[in-house]
Amino acid sequence: MNDTTARAVRFDRYGSTDVLYVADVPMPEPAAGEVVVAVKAAAVNPGEAAIRTGALHDRLPATFPSGEGSDLAGVVTAVGDGVGEFAVGDEVLGYSWTRSSHATHTAVPAGQLIRKPPELSWPVAGSLYVVGCTAYAAVRAVDPKPGETVAVSAAAGGVGTVVVQLLGVRGARVLGIASSANADWLTAHGATHVPYGEGLAERLTAAAPDGIDAFIDLFGPEYVQLAADLGIAPDRIETIISYAKARELGAKAAGSADASTREVLTEVAGLVASGRIGIPVAAAYPLDKVAEAFEELERRHTRGKIVLVP
Repeated sequence: MNDTTARAVRFDRYGSTDVLYVADVPMPEPAAGEVVVAVKAAAVNPGEAAIRTGALHDRLPATFPSGEGSDLAGVVTAVGDGVGEFAVGDEVLGYSWTRSSHATHTAVPAGQLIRKPPELSWPVAGSLYVVGCTAYAAVRAVDPKPGETVAVSAAAGGVGTVVVQLLGVRGARVLGIASSANADWLTAHGATHVPYGEGLAERLTAAAPDGIDAFIDLFGPEYVQLAADLGIAPDRIETIISYAKARELGAKAAGSADASTREVLTEVAGLVASGRIGIPVAAAYPLDKVAEAFEELERRHTRGKIVLVP
């Protein structure tokens, strides 16, 4: 790589992690309203894996060769016309909607970036957007009041760890559905651990004998159905993944796109910078180990975020 080239993750067809590769590409140049960011960290996310496999082809089709990546944090290296709020050398975090952050450099509209608080490490800053805005949207969708009980599936995953903490900030009681390996983390963050598996409905009922007020699903349609079977009102059931089931039952399906604003990103970054919530980082991989990063992600047993560090 030199001043005229960058490196970026690409895939030329739908498939498993073996379709991923890193290519030399022309160094991005900023259009009007954009900046170029030298990426210091960019998280990998389940939605990106679903796009790569073709599972989201009807909603989010890929055009080949396709890049990937939404989260990013890094340093501004070039500024386009009309950008007044950032200068070369500024440390920023934010997001790409053109599947371009899994790279050494990417051009991003300035409106999709905020200044990186100095308290945030690069891996945390590069993990903030998808989990932060998705968790914010999910919690906002069920609108918990202080003292209400909210159940959360996949409560120790990337989004789940943030949902649990945001619910705590709102004063809710959290029932965290997760494996026993995550019990200590959930307890340490004020949640009641409820192991998943056969008999889950009975365990949830026993943990909340006065009833469950809301349910946030971060895993799959069986949990949306479970929430309905427990008698939770459809407008207090939220899923970030089970869109068809949500339509069937009249539940909510808010996601990161519903909270992708500078205001929300700034609020979440402030909560992390102040220590009120944390973004656990499970592992960091160099860019050329992107396939290994996604293999770990797709095992679906990681607590916190997996990050690429170009």
